[in-house]
Amino acid sequence: MRQSDETEIRDLLARYADAVNRRDTEAWGDTWAEDGCWRILGMAPEGRAAVVALWQKLMAGIPFVLQLPGQALIEVDGDEARCRVYLSEYGRSADGAGLLTLGVYHDRLRREPAGWRFRERRFEPLYSGAPDLSGPLPETVDN
Repeated sequence: MRQSDETEIRDLLARYADAVNRRDTEAWGDTWAEDGCWRILGMAPEGRAAVVALWQKLMAGIPFVLQLPGQALIEVDGDEARCRVYLSEYGRSADGAGLLTLGVYHDRLRREPAGWRFRERRFEPLYSGAPDLSGPLPETVDN
């Protein structure tokens, strides 16, 4: 893996979270390959337009969100890469309840002429509930 590949992928991860935090649909959509697939909450839209449409729908129910990505493990093989990224996400639901989501993204990326893009992101929730961690924990964690 070239050092520049890792740097560019870390930049992609940062741009993704920044777009979430700023609620910037265009910037968020630009992190995806045209044929990208987002596996989240039992859904798996395919194609950038469908992925962005789902994101807009989900974001409409969360008036406040702050996504904080953590460590990322990156493996590059030519113009393809795999990445595992842990994250914390704080939010407030439409009814005013505080939310905390902890999870991990399992990513497949592709280098395109415009740079690295997500080909597939699969979100695995580790916790989702009250910020004091009083909600139920998953029985198993798929690593």
